[in-house]
Amino acid sequence: MAQAVRAGSKVAKPVLSLDSAEAHRRVLGLYRGYYRYIPYIAKHFDIQKSEAQCKSKLREFFYKNACLTDLRVIDVLVIKGYMNLKEITHNWQQKGHIMSYFNPTIDPKPSGFINKFLANED
Repeated sequence: MAQAVRAGSKVAKPVLSLDSAEAHRRVLGLYRGYYRYIPYIAKHFDIQKSEAQCKSKLREFFYKNACLTDLRVIDVLVIKGYMNLKEITHNWQQKGHIMSYFNPTIDPKPSGFINKFLANED
């Protein structure tokens, strides 16, 4: 009976971090890496965004995942973040890739006569 319980409840191995403090250090390291590279992004990619706008977008991306508590998910996102940073620093991503992060949220088109009328569409 005890073997059946142990077989049913496996503990997942960590990807990188052993505890939340270590994961927090990795996330802060990634954030610092992006933050330090923002002036180069604004200059070399010739985007029409200021450094302050780039920094606020970076903050927005990190705050979007601030509620995560699973260490494996955090570690995978940090790994993907470092891969993306490397692509940016080695110019494997181009201006279009950088500008795609600044796309506004897409609002659904109004449906129904009243909604279309109020939105002034045909």
